[in-house]
Amino acid sequence: MLEVKQIDVYYGEFQALMKVTVQVMDGESVTIIGANGAGKSTTLKTISGLLRPREGSIRFDGHELGQLPPYEIAALGIAHIPEGRRVFPELTVLENLEMGAYLPSAKKKRQETLAWVLEIFPILRERSKQMGGTLSGGEQQMLAIARGLMLRPRLLMLDEPSLGLAPIMAENTFEKIDEIHREGISILLVEQNVMRALTLVQRGYVLGNGQIVLQGTANDLLENEQVKDAYLGI
Repeated sequence: MLEVKQIDVYYGEFQALMKVTVQVMDGESVTIIGANGAGKSTTLKTISGLLRPREGSIRFDGHELGQLPPYEIAALGIAHIPEGRRVFPELTVLENLEMGAYLPSAKKKRQETLAWVLEIFPILRERSKQMGGTLSGGEQQMLAIARGLMLRPRLLMLDEPSLGLAPIMAENTFEKIDEIHREGISILLVEQNVMRALTLVQRGYVLGNGQIVLQGTANDLLENEQVKDAYLGI
């Protein structure tokens, strides 16, 4: 469904990604792991059109994404949940969710989607009239994911969803991501908790200094000595 093929991405003259290739099949869950600064967030930003590849191609469901504006990429069915959550602090929870269904195709099904999203995240029903900025960190993360789901995406990209959360809230977030995947939505996950990420997905890629240095099934990466030493502390 998603094919990122041999992309080079730059910030000015600094090359952040070098010949990066990533694939996500329809209905699959995939993670990208690596040290800080390895290029994980850059990869997601490039897929969603916030950055442009200088070389290589990005295709989603047969569409070339390389030169499309972000809103057209979103309209094709890709939702990007950025690092830091970025909810609208002065809008209510309900208004934040409604903002997620801004595209015409999503707006037509807004009430149906809202009911589905609130079933997945019942805490947001309780907080529906509360301002987004007054929620706890974990609740804001739930809201950010739920707002992305209001787009009715086929692919959900999540950038560090557990960052800054207490362990119990982080685990709750992971459980919700797994539930969303079981609903049939493909997942591309960037996550600092490597062990938990690899227990959540089917396949993974390891980025190092802007390049893919390892890839394989989640089980293979969990058993890989290089991954154990660098990321799992084993």
